[in-house]
Amino acid sequence: MLLTQKAPCSERAASKRPASSPLRPEKDPAKRLAWATASPTRPPRDCRSDNYSDRFIPCRDRSVGVAAREKLLERSAFESLHGNESNQQNKPQTTDPKRMTYNLLLKNELLGTRLEDFKDHQEQFRIGNSTRQPLDRDNLFRFKEAKRRNSGHSAQSPYSLTPVSIESQRLLMAPTKEARNVSKTPFKVLDAPDLQDDFYLNLLDWSSQNVICVGLGSSAYLWSAGTCKVTKLCDLTLTDDSVTSVNFLNRGSQLALGTSNGLVHIWDCQASKRIRTMRGHTARVGSLAGLGNSVVSGSRDCSILWRDVRKPGDFVQKMKPHEHEVCGLKWAPDETHLASGGNDNKLLVFRAGYNNPVQRFLGHCAAVKAIAWSPHQHGLLASGGGTADQTIRFWNTVTGAPLQVVDTKSQVCNLAWSKTANEIVSTHGYSQNQILLWKCPSMTQVAKLTGHSCRVLYLGMSPDGQTIVTGAGDETLRFWNVFKKPTSARLPTSVLVPFTHIR
Repeated sequence: MLLTQKAPCSERAASKRPASSPLRPEKDPAKRLAWATASPTRPPRDCRSDNYSDRFIPCRDRSVGVAAREKLLERSAFESLHGNESNQQNKPQTTDPKRMTYNLLLKNELLGTRLEDFKDHQEQFRIGNSTRQPLDRDNLFRFKEAKRRNSGHSAQSPYSLTPVSIESQRLLMAPTKEARNVSKTPFKVLDAPDLQDDFYLNLLDWSSQNVICVGLGSSAYLWSAGTCKVTKLCDLTLTDDSVTSVNFLNRGSQLALGTSNGLVHIWDCQASKRIRTMRGHTARVGSLAGLGNSVVSGSRDCSILWRDVRKPGDFVQKMKPHEHEVCGLKWAPDETHLASGGNDNKLLVFRAGYNNPVQRFLGHCAAVKAIAWSPHQHGLLASGGGTADQTIRFWNTVTGAPLQVVDTKSQVCNLAWSKTANEIVSTHGYSQNQILLWKCPSMTQVAKLTGHSCRVLYLGMSPDGQTIVTGAGDETLRFWNVFKKPTSARLPTSVLVPFTHIR
């Protein structure tokens, strides 16, 4: 038997390899040029598994870069919609519709998310990442348009001149909620010399007849918002007394005025004449709450007196539920319950005509001066704490349950609900001296107003519920347009209502 020795693998491969193999190009430049011109097409590459190149080029999956870019865009859009989560405790949540629209437009054009409405984007974050549409895994370097998935929408016209897709066009045409535009500067500023910088006093009130009363030292002044006329109502200098609280009665025709000597004077605003003086307190009267012909007064002697200006006696009913000074009183819109706040950190709710409180709220850890009843929900009460508390709390006075707590990072001096929308405004002292407008019940901050250089201790609201006036220890009164203009009530047009067709 004739045995033939097999050549090594390298020799056998070299024997079968063409002389001008592309793996070994000619060293002579002239020969290489001749080979290139003679061969119009590239010769077939040897596809054998034992042929390797001198470089290793990894196959890079484009999903890594696209996923990272998608993550950045989603985070930017999420922060524009919900705010930065890391600073959510210190910074209120805000929404920028223009920025959110731009981010969603980028997601549509670059990532193919096909969002057509803002609600679709919010739904993605609500459900989670499991419902995201799969990314297109085609080659990154492609020279023809990828096939679009059939989403049930009509295709874009070939004659369209817009550079964006049909989904982005629907996104741009989708209805958006108009951003709330609140003026950050007051439209009027009045000087208020001798306006006391005392947290426990209530020296400002706005009547239903569009008249403002402010207590300045030992005097009280009336300012008409319609005519800008100033009237000096009283001067207590001769009696060595000072004004500590003011509140209108009988729809603005009368004024109750508390003094540092524990007296309550009733004045006729139109005639600028004092009607009577009522006693009963042994210390200053820091809070008043008028209701019709009656007025409730709270004093530093820890007592609350129910008075009727039509009866000869000084007071009808007396109770002492607080252990320290009474600094806040407010009637409910239905005029059946009264809320009182004191320097003993207590918030009490009384039924009209009863001595014992029906509800006791002990959540605050500082004086409770800011009290406001909601005109939109029965039994909803808001209260604010002093410097050691700095929170706004909401209570259900029907069941006695606490509802919500908001940390404002500053002393809460006053609270007032909007008459037309479910919003609330708060004024603050140490250390921000600001005015904040909140959207309820989410308590997202709508606007932040600054301008006072001292604590914003006093607050009043116009009869139409659109304007507020604030007073501070910097001896100024500032007027702000914060609430929406009330909408006019439309008459029903149904034929079932007979009064709409009467001439």
